Amino acid sequence: MSKTTAKTVKVETPFRRFAGEFFESKIATVAFVGLVVIIALALFAPWITPQNPYNLAEVDILDGRLAPGSEAFAGYTMILGSDGAGRDLYSAILYGLRISLSVGVTSGVIALAVGMVVGLLAAYAGGRVETFIMRVVDLQLSFPAALVALMLVAILGKGIDKIILALVVAQWAYYARTVRGSALVERRKEYVEAASCLGLSHRRIVFRHILPNCLAPLIVVGTVQTAHAISLEATLSFLGVGLPQTEPSLGVLISNGFEYMMSGRYWISVFPGMALLLTVVSINLVGDHLRDILNPRLKK
Repeated sequence: MSKTTAKTVKVETPFRRFAGEFFESKIATVAFVGLVVIIALALFAPWITPQNPYNLAEVDILDGRLAPGSEAFAGYTMILGSDGAGRDLYSAILYGLRISLSVGVTSGVIALAVGMVVGLLAAYAGGRVETFIMRVVDLQLSFPAALVALMLVAILGKGIDKIILALVVAQWAYYARTVRGSALVERRKEYVEAASCLGLSHRRIVFRHILPNCLAPLIVVGTVQTAHAISLEATLSFLGVGLPQTEPSLGVLISNGFEYMMSGRYWISVFPGMALLLTVVSINLVGDHLRDILNPRLKK
């Protein structure tokens, strides 16, 4: 009696192939794990911090400017010390990460949507429409993004919604130029001409055939621009024109401790600055490795 043994054949899906290529890099793996930890800390901040640093009922002014490891008036240990208002710096940093990440991601998603539509319209319509749109994009990109955002928040005022709007206006042109360049390449390919000959609607051709082939560079640009938006929000908040003092933001925390740097109370600015640095660097490293995978010609 013969026995037949069935061999299990592993099918390598595109996702598994992509994950395998991504985690081949130790630097990208460490950056990805660090980014996941940062996001998890921000999401679970209300449950893993000893206080809500922006609830006045939980903050005691007697705890102001305590060194790292000091005991608070309420009895818990302030592992990272406190700021001038008596807020636990560990709690304030995690709450600040929530706002910084939400501002960066929200503004990035909205700017991506606007830039994607504008870029696709310019590439597909062509002619005077493309010329007009690209002149507006060139005009937008001729100014530094920080200057555009600074001018807008100076006009609109402080607040999360105001700074998100300012960051959207400062970023959408990057996405529009990226999508337009990719869409122009796809627009000239035979499958698009075949779809036009078959009588498919313009909307179906754009969103079902051209757009999916433009997603790779969009993912890379979106990752890098999210890190840029987070650092830009921190810069504006540090200058005092971004988020108000009542909102937890890494830029606000760094600004609050800047005046105490010369007196030796370095932790008030240094620890929020380190959190901002780790967040931006992690996102940029992940974005750089995504670029290398999605466009192998850029690998060194």
